[in-house]
Amino acid sequence: MVNNVLNRYLFEDLSVRGELVQLDEAYQKMLSNKDYPAPLETLLGELLVATTLLTATIKFEGSITLQLQGDGPVSLVVINGNNEQQVRGIARWEGDIAADASLHDMLGKGHLVITIEPKQGERYQGVVGLEGDNLAQIIEAYFERSEQLKTRLWIRTGESEGVSHAAGMLLQVMPDGSGSENDFDHLEKLTETIKDTELFTLEANELLYRLYNQEKVQLFEPQAVEFKCGCSRERSASAILTIDKAEVDDILASEGEISLHCDYCGTSYTFTPADVADLFANASSGKNTLH
Repeated sequence: MVNNVLNRYLFEDLSVRGELVQLDEAYQKMLSNKDYPAPLETLLGELLVATTLLTATIKFEGSITLQLQGDGPVSLVVINGNNEQQVRGIARWEGDIAADASLHDMLGKGHLVITIEPKQGERYQGVVGLEGDNLAQIIEAYFERSEQLKTRLWIRTGESEGVSHAAGMLLQVMPDGSGSENDFDHLEKLTETIKDTELFTLEANELLYRLYNQEKVQLFEPQAVEFKCGCSRERSASAILTIDKAEVDDILASEGEISLHCDYCGTSYTFTPADVADLFANASSGKNTLH
């Protein structure tokens, strides 16, 4: 069974490109850090798939972040990914969420924020309203308005053989303008026939052959996708050093220690009074060694 892999492919005669992402472990690790309501688990999986697909459409070194923000029970859903297909994500909510809650039920009035941060070059941010019945339609509208590129997404989450999966496909007209609308429509109709079980379990070669066996499809080398959080004890120490020393002393006096918790992966980093004293002593002397 395939998992945690991104495949890019190209229709040689039709000037249309495609992507296929199939995730299980990365999705499961993201869900394991909090007890999310079922509809929110689904939305996180959908945003994870969308972020991975969008990262693959942009040829640069850097990261892309998709954030859903709203005034409903769910205030934030965010996924961050980079060109190495390292992903992480989290959601924040309050109160009860009905088992059949839709995206609009959860978020209320809100928007999708897409932030692109290349290692070299300028940061870009686009904002789009939540216009559409689902996340795929919202992102398709973004591409139509901001990029003027015909784009379709298919995003699925669910279980297969007792394992949670998130998977999806993307079709997009090549940006050189050589693709025709008729060609795209033809491929769109073929892709519409995809079944969840096929998307979750089939290898890329077999899946693409089932869908497009009459077309010339060039499949590129797959890229692994992994859940990876950027937190560390060193980063937590740096965060402590940004707090006023008097405030740090107050926390130590009342709590006995300082504990920083990472919402993305669930790891906690604890610093005793002795640890904190070493941090500030090393900082004042110019040392950056963390013990």
